[in-house]
Amino acid sequence: MSELETISSISEPAIQRIVDITKNSRANVKTTLIEDAEPLLQCIRAGVEFIEIYASDSIQVSPELLELCAQRGIPVRLVESTVVNQVFKGERKPKTFGVARVPRPAKLRDIPERGGDIVVLDGVKIVGNIGAIVRSSLALGASGIILVDSDLAGIADRRLLRASRGYIFSLPVVLSTRESAISFVRERGIPLVVFDADGDVELKSLGKADEQLALLFGSEKGGPSDVFDEASSATVSIPMLSSTESLNVSVSVGIALHERSERNFAARR
Repeated sequence: MSELETISSISEPAIQRIVDITKNSRANVKTTLIEDAEPLLQCIRAGVEFIEIYASDSIQVSPELLELCAQRGIPVRLVESTVVNQVFKGERKPKTFGVARVPRPAKLRDIPERGGDIVVLDGVKIVGNIGAIVRSSLALGASGIILVDSDLAGIADRRLLRASRGYIFSLPVVLSTRESAISFVRERGIPLVVFDADGDVELKSLGKADEQLALLFGSEKGGPSDVFDEASSATVSIPMLSSTESLNVSVSVGIALHERSERNFAARR
């Protein structure tokens, strides 16, 4: 690749666009900022459309990233480190970042086609937990995630992009109401299994079920909503020592999906 052009002024239109993206008050979110080399690589591979990618002139740009950008026709420019500091003043300063068009939001109907279990998160609001669950769900064969009462305005939230390491666009993640989520699994005949500390079914029994399941996890503080409890086919508990009050929700999802992984891997083949 030829020598990269360097941006040296914050008044450059491309830099002003990045400044605008970092403003939380934007009403119409059509573009987003993706930060760091690994998330950039993952998003490019997932088919996300990039307008341009930038790197601080204080680092050596990832050769893998440069090669992939060249293959996909994505322009890359350097930015003087002083300009990077101005753009991201008061927050974490990424060394590599890109402006991408926000993909079409996934719909509930996009999820079952992939064959794996569906993860439903009810009232889980900590973005770090949601990001970790995205990565575990993708790795362990889940077909998608339904977020209920997450407080997120959209999945292109910069915090979620960072927490998921860019994997948020690699499987369907859908914002939904409780009523829509319940109607969705009922219409498709997908059993809803609620995870609860006092569940009456052992976790190991899930590994024997051949059908696609909707696995519901509530927040650590509030647990699953009553409406989901009433709609469930079964409640499941994860065995643990009595001295432990609860597991982090992202850990619970990982344990459950690992128990279901043989079935989910087979469904994805």
